[in-house]
Amino acid sequence: MEIEISVRRSGKAVVFLAGALGACLLLQPIARSQSATPAGHGASAAKAAAARPWMNKSLTPERRAELLIKAMTLDEKITMMHGAGPCLEVWTPKCPMPIKGYVGYVPPITRLGIPHLTLADGRAGVGNNAKDVTLLPAPIAAASSWDPSLLNEFGHVLGKEQWEKGTNVTLSPTIDVVRVPEWGRTFESYGEDPYFNGRMAVAEIKGIQAEGSIADANMYVTMQQESDRFHEDSVVDERTLQEIYLPPYAAAVREGHVGTFMCAYVKTNGVYSCENAHLLHDLLRKQMKFDGWVMSDWGATHSTVDSANNGLDQEMPDSKFFGEALKKAVEDGEVSKAVIDEHVRHILVPMFRQGLFDRAQPGNWDSKVRTAAHAAFSREVAEEGTVLLKNAASLLPLKGDESVAVLGAAGSTKPKAEGGGSSGVVAPYVISPLDGIGKRSKGKVTSADGSDLEKAASLAREAQVAVVFARTEETEGGDRPDLNLPDNQDALIEAVAAANKNTIVVLDTGGPVLMPWVNQVAGVIQAWYSGQEDGNAIAAILYGDVNPSAKLPLTFPRGATAIPTASKEQWPGVDGKSHYTEKLEVGYRWYDATNNEPLFPFGFGLSYTTFRVSHLEVSPAKVALRASTDPAKVKVTVRVTNTGKRAGAEVVQVYVAHPAADGEPPHQLRGFARVALKPGETKPVTIMLDARSFATFDTQAEQWQVSEGNFEILAGTSSRDLPLQASVAVEHKTTSK
Repeated sequence: MEIEISVRRSGKAVVFLAGALGACLLLQPIARSQSATPAGHGASAAKAAAARPWMNKSLTPERRAELLIKAMTLDEKITMMHGAGPCLEVWTPKCPMPIKGYVGYVPPITRLGIPHLTLADGRAGVGNNAKDVTLLPAPIAAASSWDPSLLNEFGHVLGKEQWEKGTNVTLSPTIDVVRVPEWGRTFESYGEDPYFNGRMAVAEIKGIQAEGSIADANMYVTMQQESDRFHEDSVVDERTLQEIYLPPYAAAVREGHVGTFMCAYVKTNGVYSCENAHLLHDLLRKQMKFDGWVMSDWGATHSTVDSANNGLDQEMPDSKFFGEALKKAVEDGEVSKAVIDEHVRHILVPMFRQGLFDRAQPGNWDSKVRTAAHAAFSREVAEEGTVLLKNAASLLPLKGDESVAVLGAAGSTKPKAEGGGSSGVVAPYVISPLDGIGKRSKGKVTSADGSDLEKAASLAREAQVAVVFARTEETEGGDRPDLNLPDNQDALIEAVAAANKNTIVVLDTGGPVLMPWVNQVAGVIQAWYSGQEDGNAIAAILYGDVNPSAKLPLTFPRGATAIPTASKEQWPGVDGKSHYTEKLEVGYRWYDATNNEPLFPFGFGLSYTTFRVSHLEVSPAKVALRASTDPAKVKVTVRVTNTGKRAGAEVVQVYVAHPAADGEPPHQLRGFARVALKPGETKPVTIMLDARSFATFDTQAEQWQVSEGNFEILAGTSSRDLPLQASVAVEHKTTSK
């Protein structure tokens, strides 16, 4: 699908470059870039330009990097290939003035005018305990909007705050395809579909990098372990790797032009990610044509010679393997100087391309970067990403004068606004659902944290509507033990539902949960981790100030065993190996292939209005292709009508079903478009399918190929609601002699 990103913001990005006076000095703002020249010093400028030809901005980034590498000593090159760990918030003799805040730091090389690298976490805001920043909703919430322009603005807001904090490498986004619903970092990602994740990744990366810093695609690859991520081996076949797990990263390279990758902790097929020649050389460099750098996750480097020779460019956060050990390996002939030059080139090219040598960055870690506009955007993302899953008897939206019982700790005393680990953000404030509902409601509002079931049931019984807020605790470093709600929350919901038939459950979770009570409640809302405007956003949804339009980017299962990775051999693994035996049947593909009925399917979401999709047209009906790289396009057009009484937005989804001989899952997402409609309004929606939409990966030929045959085109509003169908006949081109 071709997507034109429309940026929601106006004005130009303000760009800065932080200066430093040595390897381990506290960052201070500087007034101008290192290449700037005072007036009246033309001769000095000419001399400086001759001494540093790589500062000539008219040259390509590749040429500038080449010139600089020729001027560097071996020690200087190695300095760029590892983080200066001791300088991070540590007071030691080696680092008398520590670098403040940043999780990673590469010192400047002032002799050559090479700026430092300052790296900071944060998938939903600036992390590492930064103050005066905005807490955005979790990326999974933003992705649920199915709106790439929203993800692009998400990247702009995140990137702007990182840049103004002095960060020039933003460790975001996480674009892994979610294979395991219990994965502790599901909330960081976009969902379970490779095409979908790729579209969102491209949009966010472009937003981040437009604001100044270099974005980082992580974690590369097969990263579906947290509890045992340092040891587990992902055993996956090549076709599955190519068709499911690599596409988001390929999109990040080819369309997002991302500057850096982070290799993961886990092994893939027996080899650690950061020394895996197949992942780093064969796939990332040769196949995807990535020309930026690969950094290790923090502590994910396990060797010197193998890592250097097999594709790792930079060890983080310190120099255990890529410091003196690397220099000795070069001197001993185990790692060639040409390999070192290649690693440094990979780092320098995106630095030049992003303008880090040429632009001033006066912001530092103490800068206040949050704004009222960013707070408003955080609320917008929360509203646009909230999914309405059930609305029996059209109980929602609430009229506004009902008495409401707000129940559960997530609703009052402990609002769940974010996930944990490196995604953590110090929020300037968090609006609780109780506060948001209290401000919006004209009726009586009562509350209880749910620890006393009898009290909760009593309050529910006395109210016209009961809203139970339930949450999960998801974090980097630990997977969920199962898909149940923790801390007796299922019992709370059942007790409240028994006391009040008008019970609505709001789920503040990072991923799917089981719902044994789903038939007992009137409404279910998936609010994810909603950021600092949590309560205001959910109140806007409950009272109809915002018409929900979000769709699930993940399948919600009916039971613990009704998931693609139910066996221990698959996840978390046996004897240190996690076997990807489901192969291509990840997420909704497995439910379709095995005829398992999900609780809520991929792509599903309700609205306060109704829609009809009709008049599917596919052109041409017959197309000649030779390979997935052919420029041929298939045009898919449908009409969408708002058949209800409220303005709203629908997401048209287009899936492709391959000929049986291809051995693909029943159908796969290949395009989508979100369209806003007034009541009674009809709009045409056009989605373009390229040759890759019809391709499979041939492991023998080691390339993408399109087979001949009839492909079904299915259109609708979820993976299980595809009422419109047509076909495209694909023939192979013949080469004239």
